[in-house]
Amino acid sequence: MKLVSLLLALGLLAVLAKTLFFSFRAQDPADYAETGPAFSLKQHLSGELISEGLIFGPTGKMSTSFVARMVGEWDGDTGTLSESFTYSNGRVQERKWFLTLGEGNSFTATADDIIGEAQGTLSGATVRLHYTIVLPEDAGGHTLNATDWLYLTEDGVIMNKSEMRKYGIKVAELVATMRPVAEAPQ
Repeated sequence: MKLVSLLLALGLLAVLAKTLFFSFRAQDPADYAETGPAFSLKQHLSGELISEGLIFGPTGKMSTSFVARMVGEWDGDTGTLSESFTYSNGRVQERKWFLTLGEGNSFTATADDIIGEAQGTLSGATVRLHYTIVLPEDAGGHTLNATDWLYLTEDGVIMNKSEMRKYGIKVAELVATMRPVAEAPQ
C-alpha cells in the first residue's frame, strides 16, 4: 500500500512539474523581452484585420474553425478591437474589446463576455493576456480561465495561441493567425 501511495505521489509531482516548468503555462513575458520586432498594440491592432483559427476541445481534437474580421481603433492610450467571428458550424459571434494602456508594458481589457478586467503584458515580440470568459449558452455557458499569447512574426503576422481552463484543467485550446486585411491571402 505504501508503494502505491509513493508511486501516486511521484506521478502527481511529475505532472505538476511538467505543468509548471515544461508547458504553455510555464512561459513568462520576461522570456521574450529581448525578442523583436517589438509588439505595439496601437500599431499592430489597428485598422482592419483578419483572423483564421482552429479551436480544439478537451480531448485535443479540433472542434471548430473560424474566420474573424476585426477592426482596431485607438484614441491616445485607449482603444477598441471589434471582432466578428463566423464559425464552421455557422454560428456568428460579435465581441468588442476595450483596451487601456497602463504603466510600463501593462494594459487592461474588458468585453461583455469577460468577468472583470483582463490583465495584459507586452514584452518584446509578445503579448500575454489573462482573463475569465463566460461562453455563450449555445457553447455550454461555462466560465473559463483563459491565457492568450500573441507572437508577432518578422513579417507582421500575429500568431495567437490560447488555453482555456476550468478548475485548472485544460478544456480548450485556440490557434490562430491575425494580419492586416490588405495582407490577407485572397
